[in-house]
Amino acid sequence: MTRVKTFVTLTLLGGLAVVLPIAIFILLIQWLFGQITELVAPAVIWLEAHTQFKDTLAKLAVIALILGGCFLIGLLVKTSVGHWLHRHLDHWFGRLAPGYNTIKDLVLQFIGGGAGEGVLSGPVARVRIHGAGNPLSVTAIVTSLHANGDYTVYVPTAPVPTSGFVYHVPADCVEILPDVTVEAAMKSIVACGSGSANLLAPEVEVQA
Repeated sequence: MTRVKTFVTLTLLGGLAVVLPIAIFILLIQWLFGQITELVAPAVIWLEAHTQFKDTLAKLAVIALILGGCFLIGLLVKTSVGHWLHRHLDHWFGRLAPGYNTIKDLVLQFIGGGAGEGVLSGPVARVRIHGAGNPLSVTAIVTSLHANGDYTVYVPTAPVPTSGFVYHVPADCVEILPDVTVEAAMKSIVACGSGSANLLAPEVEVQA
């Protein structure tokens, strides 16, 4: 009886391990699609009234048009004329729209902004937030290097890495992990630390 119970339990857990990630991913996509469709609803209504596109097809068409527009704007900004226009628009938005500069800085800091700093630009580090002599360490992403050698690091919380804590620590508390990508670190954080042994293995081998 114990063997049967163990077999059923392990088989059920194995099935859940396969089904749950797929189900959660589908629910996440549905939620994200719902949020986006609410934002583009006016454009979808207009498209449905003036074209043959209806319902989901109209929503997908509007989203595709928006993404295509962002791509074209990105190409335009790479030109000298586009760069000049962007610089002047950015200047006037900053003067006329309260909060615009704050939002812009947040976005640039998260994606890196092309200035070598930002959450997505890394590098990943193992940080001893309680001092170099304390064995406790956390997975962090270096977001800024100070002139005096200190670091500012972002420590994401699990399982939602978009929230976390910012620490300013001396260099001897920071161990850069050059073989670990930001994507790999985020994956481990979302999994509540699962896979950390493999994540830190390259650094362990170097120290040995």
